Amino acid sequence: MNTRARSVQRFLTDPGRTAAVRRLGTALALALLGGLVWVAWVHGRGGLGTPMGLALAGSGVAALATAVGALPALFIRRISPRWEDVMLGFGAGVMIAAACFSLIVPGVAAGTETTGSRAGGATLVAAGLVLGALFLLLADRVVPHEHPQAGRHGPEWVHLRRVWLMVFAIALHNFPEGMAIGVGFSGGDPAVGVPLTAAIAIQDIPEGLVVAVALRTVAYLPWRATLAAALTGLAEPLGAIVGVALTSGFAPLYPLGLGFAAGAMIWVVSHEIVPETHRKGHEQAATLGLIGGFVLMMMLDTALG
Repeated sequence: MNTRARSVQRFLTDPGRTAAVRRLGTALALALLGGLVWVAWVHGRGGLGTPMGLALAGSGVAALATAVGALPALFIRRISPRWEDVMLGFGAGVMIAAACFSLIVPGVAAGTETTGSRAGGATLVAAGLVLGALFLLLADRVVPHEHPQAGRHGPEWVHLRRVWLMVFAIALHNFPEGMAIGVGFSGGDPAVGVPLTAAIAIQDIPEGLVVAVALRTVAYLPWRATLAAALTGLAEPLGAIVGVALTSGFAPLYPLGLGFAAGAMIWVVSHEIVPETHRKGHEQAATLGLIGGFVLMMMLDTALG
């Protein structure tokens, strides 16, 4: 370990700074929440029909769904491992179907219109899909985080409390979901963004509950675990802002962005959620939950798309 890394490690692990860092983190979270509410209000006053306004509204719904899902953790101390895996599997099925029907299919259609050929459209989406997966691969290696069953990931020299490692893990899940919502609305077509928002919000409810209950095992106080799980939903509006900003105004970036979001979501499902649900011997129950989530999202996309 070099001198600079040792200096950063000493700074992060100094017990005297723990309380100050916690207060600063709380203040930043509250400031971020207030800023997001203000931005949403401004766009609402100017008309919710803009891509950014729609993306903020959609990602706000998804963030609220995470908070609603976390609320029962105030009263529930644990969930049976089988039902936890079923709920996570359900969310994985919803995400896979959303990636297919709400991101890849409209992405290929938009790319075909942009390039004049289906092969060109598919190539744009495929390139975005690979970039999205590589982005999450990089984030998995750079951002320190921890899953209840899979353990710790990221740089070993960064020492943080386990609760913060778990919060970062949830944020890594939520950011690409918010980015998907932003990209979905950036083309100005609610038929793409609305089903995607509905899918992500639906799967955020059981995910919020599972996460909050897991946080209770390391944060102890019910209200603190519930609040931490709810605040992770703020990663979704942030992702939505990034998604709109990166893909608005240049036609080829729209199908590329849809593919990017799909790749990131598929990476999360394959690398994080599915392995997590198969570690405790409930593979069949988790897979049935995945099929149920996929079917529900397929029906929703047909009804809302």
